[in-house]
Amino acid sequence: MSITRINEFLAAEEKADELFDFLKSLIPYITSSEGCLACEVLQNEKQQTKFLVIEKWISVDHHQKSIENFPKEEMQAAMHFFAAPPQGSYYHA
Repeated sequence: MSITRINEFLAAEEKADELFDFLKSLIPYITSSEGCLACEVLQNEKQQTKFLVIEKWISVDHHQKSIENFPKEEMQAAMHFFAAPPQGSYYHA
């Protein structure tokens, strides 16, 4: 059974476009990780400062191991795009 990770992001004032671009730039890191089945980044239609990153994984362990591949320097540099800490949870069907 696969697992879905839903991550929620809120952009800082005037930073929605930059956050959207940044989140989309992470897709190659995510999708090239072992166990990733799919990934998409969505922007809320009415509240354009809200974003979701929806990831499908073989397992929670695969997702957690993938975090090691994330570009830590880029993540740190992008922190000023966020209005609040990201939130995320695992879901299964």
